[in-house]
Amino acid sequence: MSNLNYSLLLPREDRMPRTIAARTRRVYDLVSSVYPVSTFFFHSKAHDCALKHSGIRNGMRVLEVATGSGEMFRRLVKANPDGQTFGLDLSPNMAAHTLRVARKACPQAEAHTGAVDVRSLPFRSSSFDAVMCCYLLELLSQDDIRRTLREIRRVLRPGGKFSLVVIGQNVKMFNHLYTVGGSLVPAFWGRQVESSVPELIRETGMRVVTDRFVRQGFYPSRVLVAENAAAHRRTARNGR
Repeated sequence: MSNLNYSLLLPREDRMPRTIAARTRRVYDLVSSVYPVSTFFFHSKAHDCALKHSGIRNGMRVLEVATGSGEMFRRLVKANPDGQTFGLDLSPNMAAHTLRVARKACPQAEAHTGAVDVRSLPFRSSSFDAVMCCYLLELLSQDDIRRTLREIRRVLRPGGKFSLVVIGQNVKMFNHLYTVGGSLVPAFWGRQVESSVPELIRETGMRVVTDRFVRQGFYPSRVLVAENAAAHRRTARNGR
């Protein structure tokens, strides 16, 4: 956490329910040096789509949850050179790699990363104009997905946008292969959750405003952008 701006930090509960998270952290620490290859071949088109619809503009305060190899974080920093961009990942090696990539691409930008369990985000409420999250929810239990989405909504300002990329479920052969991979190495592959995600987002009070399916080769992704609807509810009440 030494790279994070402590003016934004809020003391959070240290003891979280034990899940597969510890094994996931170890696996992703091990693959951090080679993971960028898979990101380039399978995720880059979905990243393009998510950034295009994210509403992120230069000068914002932006958070990426689960930076992975740092490809999206690099894009965020380049799109936001005069703002503040924060990135979190459960894997310390991934977080460190992400910061190196971002500082090489845009050395003058204000970029910070930290190794954090995103089920309990260390930031005050309404700290960010936009939040990005790519390919994380597959690694979480249903309860932890709900917990993480609630945390994301909490740190997102009213009217701010949350951009999410998940693995698609609209290619039958891919679904079969992913099920096999998930059964063999659950801490790396997790499971597909795409079909349930829109409703889980709506449960938090956020409103889905963009929904796109993207394929890169045989690899399907779904891009969802949601708005923190608190601002709309206040406007509606004031208009009565």
